[in-house]
Amino acid sequence: MTKPVFRFAPSPNGRLHLGHAYSALLNADFARRYNGRLLLRIEDIDTTRCRPEFEATIHEDLAWLGLAWEEPVRRQSDHFDDYRAAFRTLKGRGVVYACFCSRRDIAEAVACREAETGEPWPRDPDGAPLYPGTCRGLPAGEIERRIAAGEPHAWRLAMGALQKLLPGPHSYCRFDREGAEERVAADPWRWGDAVVVRKDTPTSYHLSVVVDDALQGVTHVVRGQDLEAATDLHVLLQALLGLPTPLYHHHGLVLDPGGDKLAKSRQSQSLAELREAGASPQAVRERLGF
Repeated sequence: MTKPVFRFAPSPNGRLHLGHAYSALLNADFARRYNGRLLLRIEDIDTTRCRPEFEATIHEDLAWLGLAWEEPVRRQSDHFDDYRAAFRTLKGRGVVYACFCSRRDIAEAVACREAETGEPWPRDPDGAPLYPGTCRGLPAGEIERRIAAGEPHAWRLAMGALQKLLPGPHSYCRFDREGAEERVAADPWRWGDAVVVRKDTPTSYHLSVVVDDALQGVTHVVRGQDLEAATDLHVLLQALLGLPTPLYHHHGLVLDPGGDKLAKSRQSQSLAELREAGASPQAVRERLGF
């Protein structure tokens, strides 16, 4: 039988904090208990925010925690051609369309709809307004002209077409710390016409993660509860691209004293700062329950 494969996949856009440490240690713990493999993946498709020095500190922090992983490490920015190939498959199936809207365009369109109806516009699981479909019905000629003119554009899933092509029901298998498994329903439609290729890069988080997990043979995805809703969309993409669906475990988040999740954007205390303050790897492990 093939060994189970786990992966820890941080983005090098800041220093790792205790939340990252928990996820990395939990992946390592599962890999040890399942006699599996542990991979490290650098998710750096955002080339404007991801920096080499942060990638170097990821290796440093994880090694300080006593973790080891297989080489070579997959860096997403080295594999844009893989994501382009997956996008061509989606495009060939007729389930994506070009979108020329900026965030401001979307916000203004949604505000107009809310003013007209007096009702709040539906949001996706991340709290962003669902795309109102402004570019969904653009004539092919206009799309080609605007792309040829170099107009910035993203590509979105056409969920209406997908509901006819792959109506479901969709589901995936999740597992807990004791190894028990259960099948749970997935609802990808709540994401609306999600972006699969961004304006500034030939992929998106959703597309690249699904492609990477398949190419790396990942069998068990262990990540935070803040990404649980994204799994619904990933299950749909896996079905569209003919890729296997791993088992999933969505762990609880490490919170700060105010009850908010730790985040680089809020400058949560980093592992490097803990180390400089005299914390030991063992103390960090014990603090996180390992």
